[in-house]
Amino acid sequence: EEVRSACIETFKSKFQNLLRPICKALANAGVTANQVTITALILSFAVGASIALNPTQQWPLYLLPLFLFIRMALNAIDGMLAREHNQKSDLGMILNEVGDVLADASLYLPFALITGLNPILIITIVILSITSEFIGVLAIQIGKQRRYDGPFGKSDRAFAFGLLALLLACNIPPTPWATPALSIATFLLVITNINRAKKSLKQANNPTTQN
Repeated sequence: EEVRSACIETFKSKFQNLLRPICKALANAGVTANQVTITALILSFAVGASIALNPTQQWPLYLLPLFLFIRMALNAIDGMLAREHNQKSDLGMILNEVGDVLADASLYLPFALITGLNPILIITIVILSITSEFIGVLAIQIGKQRRYDGPFGKSDRAFAFGLLALLLACNIPPTPWATPALSIATFLLVITNINRAKKSLKQANNPTTQN
């Protein structure tokens, strides 16, 4: 877990360095972190709707992996605007947390309409994703640090669904691999929920503990 976290932080730092000139230009143009957050949410609704309205078409599935990368960039930019350009606010925190949950749900729930995928597993994954983020935020109240523990956090889910979309778009039949893969994702999300709850309680009982 520590090695994984270190790798993620290294990637995040390098990715943010690439985006910093764009972020600075947006700040100079008067664009706010909250506007970027809302834009990412609206685009997520649009991409999710394109899949839901065209569950038998390939083009929305090709669109999803590309958009997930764009969304990752937008999430990084709104964070940098908030931290590095003095735009932090309580409203921004609410928009960021709620926006992420709504965006994930709008992007992933439409997969339940795709023939060959188990809709119960898709819905279960979305519900467990929501609870994992809820537990992560709740940690602030009972401890002092927002929890992002894995093994199946937001970026992991984005990679998994992006790969799933790409495989389906390439006409790879979902039988027999999709149901076992979704079952594994469900199991990993259960572990993620448990890990975040345990780490939150550990923080509450040991205030000096950071991880």
